[in-house]
Amino acid sequence: MSRKMSRSSSAMARQKHSEAERARQVVAQEAARIIVDHGVRDYRLAKQKAAERLGVGGRGSLPGNTEIEAAVVEHLKIFGRESHADQLRLMRVAALSAMKLLASFTPRLVGPVLAGTADENSAVNLHVFTDSPEAVALELSNIGISFRPYERRLKSRRNQVDTFAGFEFHHSNSAIQVTVFPIDGIRQAPMSPVDGKPMKRVDSNAVQLLLEHI
Repeated sequence: MSRKMSRSSSAMARQKHSEAERARQVVAQEAARIIVDHGVRDYRLAKQKAAERLGVGGRGSLPGNTEIEAAVVEHLKIFGRESHADQLRLMRVAALSAMKLLASFTPRLVGPVLAGTADENSAVNLHVFTDSPEAVALELSNIGISFRPYERRLKSRRNQVDTFAGFEFHHSNSAIQVTVFPIDGIRQAPMSPVDGKPMKRVDSNAVQLLLEHI
């Protein structure tokens, strides 16, 4: 009798685990749709909206940010196909061009354009390095590029959030956001809002390789 109960309990546990995994997958897919179709950039907000729409609750049924990012990539592959690849290529070309303009500030590409999750609502995100943000503004002005200044709060360590100056402008038909870090900031990337690990950064050579393999 006890063996039957044990087998029954194990089967129920497996079923609950399978149901939870399925719920996580469905929420991740819906969150991805919200992100792509509605331009929502906050994964947590997209996850909440998806869970509310599907009537799913409980921590075990909610996907992590890395699962949502993977679902965004899959969504774009399925529904975007060639158009997404073309758009991603154009945005990476714009990124490479902007990086050449700002070469003296050791630019690095980060974010959705690098990860392949960018869509029509995304901006090209660059990190540049100088102890004087005004120097970046001056360089843009000298080139003849109009820009809008902004500030961005990023988690530089587990329990520390810092504010960084930035400049947004349009170049090669793409919105470019350039966030300025001190020169020694190139050694330690801020934490990614997706997985909490240091953001992946790549130089212009790596962007060129990405363009060759799209």
